[in-house]
Amino acid sequence: MSAVWRASRGAVRRRRLQTVVIGIVVGLSTAMSVVALGLLAASAAPFDHAYAKQSGAHVIAAFDPAKVSNAALSEAAKRPDVDAVAGPFAAATLDFTMGDDSTPLSFTTVGRADPGGAVDRLNLWKGRWATAPGEIVLNQNPVEPDIHLGGPPGSESDLLGTKLTVPGGPTLTVVGLAFTVSESAAAWVAPEQMAALHPTTTQMLYRFTQAGTPAQVTSSLSAVTTGLPSGSLIGSRSYLTLRAIAAAEPGTFVPFLVVFGCLGIAVAVLIVANVVSGAVVAGFRHIGMLKALGFTPTQVMAVYLTMVSIPAIAGSVLGAAIGNLLATPLLNNAFSKYGAGDVGVAPWVDIVVLLGIPLVVALSALLPALRARRLSATEAISAGSTQHTGRGLWIQRWLSGTRLPRSVSLGLGLPFARPARSALTLAAVVLGVASVTFAIGLGKSVTSYQNADIRSGEHQIEVYVPSPPTHAPAEAKAQVSRPAVEALLRSTPGAMHLFGTATLPLQRAGTTQDARVQFYREDATSLHYRMLKGHWLDGPGQVVASERFLKQAGLAVGDTLDLDGSGKRTRVQIVGQVLNTSRMLLSNWDTLARIAPDTQVDGYEVQLKPGTDVRAYMTKVQASNPALGLESTDEGANEFIVILFSTISLLTLMLGSVAALGVFNTVILNARERRRDLGMLKSIGMTPRQVTLMMVTSMAALGAISGLLGLPIGVAAHRLVIPIMMRSAQIGTPDFILQVYPGTLLVLLALAGIGIAALGAFLPARAASRATIAEVLRSE
Repeated sequence: MSAVWRASRGAVRRRRLQTVVIGIVVGLSTAMSVVALGLLAASAAPFDHAYAKQSGAHVIAAFDPAKVSNAALSEAAKRPDVDAVAGPFAAATLDFTMGDDSTPLSFTTVGRADPGGAVDRLNLWKGRWATAPGEIVLNQNPVEPDIHLGGPPGSESDLLGTKLTVPGGPTLTVVGLAFTVSESAAAWVAPEQMAALHPTTTQMLYRFTQAGTPAQVTSSLSAVTTGLPSGSLIGSRSYLTLRAIAAAEPGTFVPFLVVFGCLGIAVAVLIVANVVSGAVVAGFRHIGMLKALGFTPTQVMAVYLTMVSIPAIAGSVLGAAIGNLLATPLLNNAFSKYGAGDVGVAPWVDIVVLLGIPLVVALSALLPALRARRLSATEAISAGSTQHTGRGLWIQRWLSGTRLPRSVSLGLGLPFARPARSALTLAAVVLGVASVTFAIGLGKSVTSYQNADIRSGEHQIEVYVPSPPTHAPAEAKAQVSRPAVEALLRSTPGAMHLFGTATLPLQRAGTTQDARVQFYREDATSLHYRMLKGHWLDGPGQVVASERFLKQAGLAVGDTLDLDGSGKRTRVQIVGQVLNTSRMLLSNWDTLARIAPDTQVDGYEVQLKPGTDVRAYMTKVQASNPALGLESTDEGANEFIVILFSTISLLTLMLGSVAALGVFNTVILNARERRRDLGMLKSIGMTPRQVTLMMVTSMAALGAISGLLGLPIGVAAHRLVIPIMMRSAQIGTPDFILQVYPGTLLVLLALAGIGIAALGAFLPARAASRATIAEVLRSE
């Protein structure tokens, strides 16, 4: 065994370049596999852990207290389908003002005696529970506190003691901060306090014996509400909705990471097989010497397998470390709001990858290693000293009769001398072209969706108008008066159209689901929201919604929706589905008049004249009125898009480089095997530049074929992965997202194979061309 180890180490030292190539390729493939499997494994695990720890509710249901009594609800909860229950709790969606700020804050508030119980055990992490009238506890995440109460992140410690006033009602003091993973409420008060706040619903929290699928949740809820008065159930929300939201962002990364990971592993296998087969062919004499010295056939095979396994294991360890570094921030960012703490890659992912990828590499080296095992000492030594010139000779002769330059005709014939090696190289470049094609299509699809989402070019600036405190000076109030702001926006050079907006923080009736609505004062048809289903707003009582909102609410175009807010409940109809990544609903001023007729405009969307400098317009407005908040929609790429583009670019560069490394290795092997031929060609007058052209042409020919083969593979992967990504992100997949390959781009992508092959072949070809005739022939 020690002899095998020493011979393997010697082979690794002699083939440093090939060792580095194997290590890099395997490392990159391992990193991509760790990130993909880590995100897939953790897509819902932190949420499940936090939900189990707090005994989260499988269903939060809201009932009409005018139609069903608390006693009837408690009796219905004794059904066999119910594993545990909490409630009934009186609840209402209330508007509050904080301190001197007149801006209303809308909270779903529940009357609850304590934070414990069999379902939805709250994490009271600061202060104490509300036990008397005049006290309130707010729902805040201890890991990443919400900032909807105003102030910078981390200001949650200042909330204790804050006064919240219900317009026309009591003033409540914040005495504690609690967190519910079930999102059952935004605030809690003592039951006796709730009675004075005029509750509009009765909340029940259920945990069912069977709740693993939507069908089971629906069946269990149906069983527990059977026999109750018709119409008593106002609304409900399943925990599976929250679970899907938790998995949406990491789940978006998984599909394309899996594709890149599989492509990377496939390229690694091809390159390793190429390296080992080349090492066997180039080392015939070495194999013969090993056997002559007493190495058994199995030991010779072990030498070549070990030679590959050493860099493969080292690359896997390094790649696993890089993969963990890349995956951990994504997971923490996605799951921090569930209070699950630091989220890392599951240990089994590292174990599987660290064992599996080196094993795959070793298996790819097995066939050429078996060839070395079968050779006898005499056969290996004689094979190592004999020149094989018959392969592809007839093709070379045919090419020599063409009008092509001699260096080009010789280069085109080289791949036929080693057809197996050429096939492996061809396959690696095919996968490289497929990766580039897929990645470019993925980037263009994301860009197209983002431009449609922000309506790039339709409106360029969003303006936020703050509400001054009640006791603010008259000068400050005049500065943000709506007539003054509108006059400034219209009079600033470059403005074409102005659309006033108002946003209300409403809730879906009977649940704590956010249903913020943005109302347009003017006809917003010219803003060109892209409709996927239904139609744009054309009357009062209508809203349009994104697919994300509809999925999370379990609604569809044509359904009605009850909204709570501003002290009343309003029913609206969903008339259209709009392309949008947010969960905000869109409506018109006629609908706002039904909900809160005294609401003022709190923002504007500005359309500029063609050719107007957006930044210059914003600077002039800001200089005239510093109190306004302005944002350019063309700069609206969110953090997720930035991370996605960075990841795609990095992985594309990685796989393109890996494919080029495969070509690099092939040219090195060809140059080493054909040293005598190169010396003879140079002795009869071939220049170094012609030698370089010959070697590069041999690979460029393979690259041209690879481009034609890799292009459809990349397009097919794009059409497969994009819909999966969109479903994971809970957004629609319109046709234009897939139509991102114009004819000129397809031509350029088809030429990408030539670029990858030429890039990988150039350096070793230059090195081979610089060898002198004496140096080449001295060893003969």
